[in-house]
Amino acid sequence: MPVITFANTKGGAGKTTATLIVASELLRRGQRVTIIDADPRGWISRWHDLSGRTAQLSVMSGISEDSIEAAVSKARKRGGTILIDLPSSQDALLAKAIGLADHVLIPVQGCAMDAAGGAEVLELLRELDERCGIQIPHSVVLTRVNAAVTTRALQAAKQFLEERNIRTLKHAIAERAAYRDVFGKGGTIQALNAAEVSNLDKAIENSVRLVDEIMALLPERATRSATRKPALKAAA
Repeated sequence: MPVITFANTKGGAGKTTATLIVASELLRRGQRVTIIDADPRGWISRWHDLSGRTAQLSVMSGISEDSIEAAVSKARKRGGTILIDLPSSQDALLAKAIGLADHVLIPVQGCAMDAAGGAEVLELLRELDERCGIQIPHSVVLTRVNAAVTTRALQAAKQFLEERNIRTLKHAIAERAAYRDVFGKGGTIQALNAAEVSNLDKAIENSVRLVDEIMALLPERATRSATRKPALKAAA
């Protein structure tokens, strides 16, 4: 039962979008997914309300620093992959969510400001290592990247990360209409209508490659316990 925490102290970095992309692809693969929606804005919970209930997906909302440990414990009993979507803040909730993770994924939009917000998460990870001897695997994923254009802001963000020897995923999250539209339509990205969403096939391909790379970073014991063969089915 791997736990992936999505964290960046700056708003708009793409934490919720990244969470939904990973969840959609894992559901397509027949895996059970629990999303812990710890963001007070509740975008994941709103999307879930639009999507309808399915047997393979559970969303837990209204999560605080006092309840997140119990929420993760409950999700572990359910089985599958656990995704934690955090608010944009540096507080005890962030520290607990990081401490519970098998991997911390830090979404960074292609600008130096986002990279600085991600650096605050990285500093917390460093403190956990130095003060407590707790080493939590982590990596950065670049978000809202224009596949056709490399901007100066994106170059600056990459340079910021490279100078600090921060692992950045090979596959970035591209700027795709599907990643916006799914929040208003509900359901998974793969279930969107290609006639209504431009370049849906490219968005799905991006999702597949991204999740392949993320899952390869997780402990083997965790991914093995999360894998399920049955396809996604609607709950009765």
